[in-house]
Amino acid sequence: MNWRSGPEGVFEFWSFFSYNQARMADIFVGEKLKDKKTPKSDTKLSKHQGSEMVSEAANVSEKFEPDIEKDIKKAEKTTSREHLPGHTHNPLSSYDYFPDNIDFEIRDREEKIVLFLRKHPITNVKWILITVLFILAPFLLGSFPILDFLPSNFQFIAVLGWYLITTAFILENFLSWYFNVYIVTDERIIDIDFHNLLYKEVSDANIDKIQDVTYKMGGVARTFFNYGDVEIQTASEVPNFEFAAVPYPDKVAKILQELRIEEEQEKLEGRVR
Repeated sequence: MNWRSGPEGVFEFWSFFSYNQARMADIFVGEKLKDKKTPKSDTKLSKHQGSEMVSEAANVSEKFEPDIEKDIKKAEKTTSREHLPGHTHNPLSSYDYFPDNIDFEIRDREEKIVLFLRKHPITNVKWILITVLFILAPFLLGSFPILDFLPSNFQFIAVLGWYLITTAFILENFLSWYFNVYIVTDERIIDIDFHNLLYKEVSDANIDKIQDVTYKMGGVARTFFNYGDVEIQTASEVPNFEFAAVPYPDKVAKILQELRIEEEQEKLEGRVR
């Protein structure tokens, strides 16, 4: 744009500058107003989405929250029991809610098994890694002349004996994990300590003898895999029970609490067996 010289040119430049400055101010004010309006709609959307997420989370938590009184009635029917959260047919499961085909020697006829527990499978990782090292040891040590002073037949017997020891190590650790179980029924808690094939120790206490239940979860692994220890204080001959490294310790503690309340209610109503 060509400006005229002299005072008239200065006046034209100032008029043009003032007009454009005012116009640009209007544009920016409009943009700010738009920016102010936009978050409101976004806020409404986020609140709506947040309420949906909260309601979904509440539904999920309600779905997995145990209700002993209702679940006992559901467990009487096989079809209903299949839909209970935590119910499984996996024989290696560490957490089974109202399990099938589980029994123990001192069980009463009308006694219902509510929980079947054992240590979390992740606790087996340590001895499994040691087993892998035992299996690979003859191959790793093959390059070293450790058994060269023995005849070839004796070397074979030595390696075979090593693998027999490894097999015994596997069986001992697996059987100890598999048969060391904790059982919660609608009448009592049972702790079965499996020491070996010839000796086991069984302790039990009635539900109404339970005085306090606490659970502990500490460390990255226990928090990540959701397992911990449940400690139970009782007024029975065995004062303390410990369900060590069991999955979902918070749910186990809540189930025990609900069983205590149910037992007290049965006493008040005179329904004690």
